[in-house]
Amino acid sequence: MFSTTLHHLPRPIRSSFTSSRVCRKIVSRRMSTNPAIEPKVRKFESVEGADISSRSQSDGIRFRLVSYNILAQVYVKSALLPHSPPACFKWKARSHAIHSVLKNLEADFFCLQEVDEYDSFYRKTMDSLGYSGIYIQRTGQRKRDGCAIFYKPSCAELVTKERIEYNDLVDSVKADSVTCSEQKIETSNEGKGDEKAKDSRKDSRDLNDPLVRLKRDCVGIMAAFRINKPFQHIVIVANTHLYWDPELADVKLAQAKYLLSRLAQFRALISDEFECTPSVLLAGDFNSIPGDKVYSYLVSGNVKPAETIIEEEAPLPLSSVYEVTRGEPKFTNCTPGFTNTLDYIFFSPSDFIKPVSILQLPEPESPDVVGFLPNHHHPSDHLPIGAEFEICQ
Repeated sequence: MFSTTLHHLPRPIRSSFTSSRVCRKIVSRRMSTNPAIEPKVRKFESVEGADISSRSQSDGIRFRLVSYNILAQVYVKSALLPHSPPACFKWKARSHAIHSVLKNLEADFFCLQEVDEYDSFYRKTMDSLGYSGIYIQRTGQRKRDGCAIFYKPSCAELVTKERIEYNDLVDSVKADSVTCSEQKIETSNEGKGDEKAKDSRKDSRDLNDPLVRLKRDCVGIMAAFRINKPFQHIVIVANTHLYWDPELADVKLAQAKYLLSRLAQFRALISDEFECTPSVLLAGDFNSIPGDKVYSYLVSGNVKPAETIIEEEAPLPLSSVYEVTRGEPKFTNCTPGFTNTLDYIFFSPSDFIKPVSILQLPEPESPDVVGFLPNHHHPSDHLPIGAEFEICQ
């Protein structure tokens, strides 16, 4: 529209420095009044249905956790996201939007995935908002992003942490004990499209070799925190990002099993050392839709009986906070090739921890998600999810 207006202006006899300066002022004024991204941040809603505008006072411990696949800047390219407005690609606009979203969510814990500007942006930005952070970068020389947990020292004290590198699965595999013909590869649309464009280059090596098949460079991180007010309690927070490819569903399931195995060991270690029963929270992008093998294993303790994989009981039973309160969201990832739920917050159910509120999510027809993500309202192709928990003695 601006260029059309210029065509109707009288053509000057000679170039004018004043005219070009006026045009620059007009453009600058329009840009300042119309920012590239105007973030949309929804409210937390109590499980009873009432909006929560402020933290309720209670005799228990209350804290808020948010999980968010933030979309690594290295993947923000027009070739990968042709549906998104070009103005949303610029890091300056995205970083301002991300800062605004994280600030307005007011979480005590953030579990972020696809963090690739940790030292240059996230660590400094979150420090200015009152957070400390721990970070693990993906394995592999070409992988720039990773997982981060940010927490408020005013709320929680970091006790210890451990890295999770799923490439460790390679070390546990004997090359002569597993062949691809013995595996049933699930090729449903679970996790379809979430990172298809981001990692479109198929591995040219032999995927029949389990040592190659399992090496996906995915990571996670888990940490124990001591909350001191109004009473002491240990909370374990784990954050992860599982592999995306639906053709490697067996790999995702292997990662999920390794994750719970490590998390159960970590919980036992903390329990023995501090003589306590810690609460466990697991969040992240699992690249798995509700009801598939990974999800079923995590929430029910075993995979679907109809599948040919040998059933085994998960070492750590978990519940999905959205499923037990309002049902899983209709979607947390929204792109033209795929719109479904991939992100979850799980917790270890017990008599002394309960979710009291969850972060609202948009409906498919909500104006801020029309046209898919990222867009002017959401700086990532994923939506943040969140929950507030209460722990009682």
